Amino acid sequence: MNKYPELLAPAGDLEKMRFAIAYGADAVYLAGQRFGMRAAAANFDDKALREGIAYAHARGVKCYITVNIMPSCCDLPALPAYLELLQDAGADALIVADVGVIRLAQKYAPKVPLHISTQTSILNYEAANFWADLGAERVVLARELSLDEIAEIRAKTPKTLEIEAFVHGAMCISYSGRCLISQYMTGRDANHGACAQPCRWNYALMEEQRPGEFFPVEEDVRGTYLYNSKDMCMIEHIPELVRAGIDSFKIEGRNKTAYYAACVTGAYRAAIDAYRSDPAQYKLPQFCRDEVDKVSHREYYTGFYFGNQENGQHYGDSQYIREYEVAGMPVECDAEGHAVFALKNRMFDGEELELLQPGQPPYVFRAHGMVNDEGEALALFNVPQMHVHFEFPFPVDPYAILRKKKERPS
Repeated sequence: MNKYPELLAPAGDLEKMRFAIAYGADAVYLAGQRFGMRAAAANFDDKALREGIAYAHARGVKCYITVNIMPSCCDLPALPAYLELLQDAGADALIVADVGVIRLAQKYAPKVPLHISTQTSILNYEAANFWADLGAERVVLARELSLDEIAEIRAKTPKTLEIEAFVHGAMCISYSGRCLISQYMTGRDANHGACAQPCRWNYALMEEQRPGEFFPVEEDVRGTYLYNSKDMCMIEHIPELVRAGIDSFKIEGRNKTAYYAACVTGAYRAAIDAYRSDPAQYKLPQFCRDEVDKVSHREYYTGFYFGNQENGQHYGDSQYIREYEVAGMPVECDAEGHAVFALKNRMFDGEELELLQPGQPPYVFRAHGMVNDEGEALALFNVPQMHVHFEFPFPVDPYAILRKKKERPS
């Protein structure tokens, strides 16, 4: 039984990569500005790819690069040079889906291992063995599998073939992202990373002789969200994931914020480490469960891991749960306890804040004595990006983040 799963975190840009690594990622996955499945993320230009890979390697973290779009003929001419760049930059693996891309990768980046993307919808052990026979080092399983099915795939595939699975983040109503609704409705191709997420939209019925008169087809007053899904969260099921034989726990979210990358990665890091230290007596630390609730998310669910359950995967509206917000992002923090944060949301003197730091539960405190760059103690800090100075009775990590409960509308 594998007791040491890899924690794989999203890196939508260099800042998000740094926070994910600081909060405990064993590996990160990211994309260049072409050929990746998250076109809305900032992603990495060629210079940033080299810088990011070098930054990760200097900290013992692996970098997997997504080259997993379903390319058209017009996409192919630029691929050989790009694949050569990734090999030269030191990519630890290429996440690929299209067989043409795989063929080119084996020719132009033969030293880089191949991870077969969830875009290929691997649902059984024969499919996994097929990719292993073609030289894949790892398969990223479809999200539609149960733990029992994953365990069967693990038992009937070579032990040298690694298994990666999503454990947290947004779900897609189509088989592992292979959706045409966005392209049909907006011209934005989901399989080129540009999904408009029409599955999250609110729909109504219109009779053709009565244009402009919309009739809700609804189960309740919120409207009708035909395809909308809950978010996956498996933080409470680390032992079951390990027992199923999953080698890499993947967090979704390259379009999310650096705070999201830090918070969710930190929670899973602490949970995995607690399990590793004593599997027999393992109990999920409560702050790990609390942490995943403090990022913006839809209602959580365990996806398909435990089969079809009563409350289902369907989510009744497109609203996010946002009970906490970032108050400040780090500018300068030191071992003497002095910390400077760039203001993200207004803060009041005496307000309760939380200091989030890598490797430890959040520190809850009342904000007294904070000052601006001129040393002025203000009752209210409300200028975006202004610097707010704090003094703490302990060293403050350079990747510390301030957050607070979201203010309720008056």
